[in-house]
Amino acid sequence: MSSLDTYIENNRQRYIDELVELLKFPSISADSAYAGDIERCADYLVDHLQGIGLEARKMPTGGHPLVYAEWLGAPGRPTALIYGHYDVQPPDPLELWESPPFEPVIKEGKLYARGSSDNKGQVYAHIKGIEAHLKQNGKLPVNVKLLIEGEEEIASAHLDDFIEENKDLLKADVVIVSDSAMAGPGEPAITYGLRGLAYLELRVDGPNRDLHSGAYGGSVANPAEMLARMIAQCKDDRGRVQIPGFYDDVVEIDQEERELLGKVPFSEEADRESLDISMHRGESG
Repeated sequence: MSSLDTYIENNRQRYIDELVELLKFPSISADSAYAGDIERCADYLVDHLQGIGLEARKMPTGGHPLVYAEWLGAPGRPTALIYGHYDVQPPDPLELWESPPFEPVIKEGKLYARGSSDNKGQVYAHIKGIEAHLKQNGKLPVNVKLLIEGEEEIASAHLDDFIEENKDLLKADVVIVSDSAMAGPGEPAITYGLRGLAYLELRVDGPNRDLHSGAYGGSVANPAEMLARMIAQCKDDRGRVQIPGFYDDVVEIDQEERELLGKVPFSEEADRESLDISMHRGESG
């Protein structure tokens, strides 16, 4: 084993204990009642990052604060900016949880708590990787900056403004988003593309009063039926979007990418297990 592996293995229980402490903070960004917990979680991260050898501070935004940290001791080397978030989704409905959402428990080798997989766990993994390098080697192979925000679960309401106002501070050669997944246990992955989101509100208006179906059923369209038809026509039987121009700016994957994707471990059984955990909100996220 390398010295890094040895360090990580020797500190495994401490790593788990510290992650459990981070997961105990009910840092729910969508509810102002938890504003104090948001602040305390940010303070915890700042103290932790300073403790492993980074310069770190809590920075205000128009809403919840974000945590910024850096280690710039590798002059002439590239700079990586690691992004993540410490806020979490509300845990409701609480009656569906098998254990309290902010009292982490370990079952069959898995750690369950709100925020364990979105996104405190992934952020923590990066932090511990940085710690291992600094403790064992006294330095990092590249310069590192971390931006850990507190509003990702409410659409990052103030992140754009913060980035615009702090371009020099955040300047980097590459950005690594920690809010992603692995192919499986012991199978780390670099995710460089995800499907995007598009939100819209569609309203179909109809008659302003009930109409007798026997008299008007064939001549006046039912708004609910029309809306269902419109939604159904958005995709074909294979799931391809039928909206004109939808794929105009989509970059096709090339043969090399297809070959790389073909090497990613995949099994339907493991995929179903992952889906079951994701859908069982009482034990995940």
